[in-house]
Amino acid sequence: MAVLPIRQWGDPVLRARAREVERVTDGHRRLAADMLDTMRDAPGVGLAGPQVGVSERIFVWELDDEHGVVINPVISVRSAEEIEDEEGCLSMPGLLYPVVRHQGVVVEGIDESGAAIRIDATDLLARIFQHEIDHLDGTLFIDRLEPALKREALAVLRDRALGFASGVGPPAADGAGAAL
Repeated sequence: MAVLPIRQWGDPVLRARAREVERVTDGHRRLAADMLDTMRDAPGVGLAGPQVGVSERIFVWELDDEHGVVINPVISVRSAEEIEDEEGCLSMPGLLYPVVRHQGVVVEGIDESGAAIRIDATDLLARIFQHEIDHLDGTLFIDRLEPALKREALAVLRDRALGFASGVGPPAADGAGAAL
């Protein structure tokens, strides 16, 4: 398989809503395998199609000894409980900020063979799914930050884009944040 270039903040593909996959093809299966290789190489725990320049509703994930591909994902259930935790993104390396997400979600979609899937996810897996589905909708994790933190994150990203040295946001208190 192949390691693909990861699109960085400022690339318009990251801000566009990805289109539905009409029919799963061998190309999607190759893409999914390449995305898993890319995510592992980065390293990260999730990667969405737009992050590799493909504006289709597909993402991959890996947590502990499990991994998967979800195509045309929909969150059908969200827990009432929300939790704040540190979150990062492979498209904005080095940024790590607290993001509030639902503690649990049920995600429905199809896998790389075209079979219907339904995954009941909690904790970090739920966070991964919500983050990647946001990517498919053109939403970045910094869009979910409180206004002051979002301004800080955008300042860091602008400085980087201009080639200036800049801090990269507050470090995780326990190093628990994951690059999604």
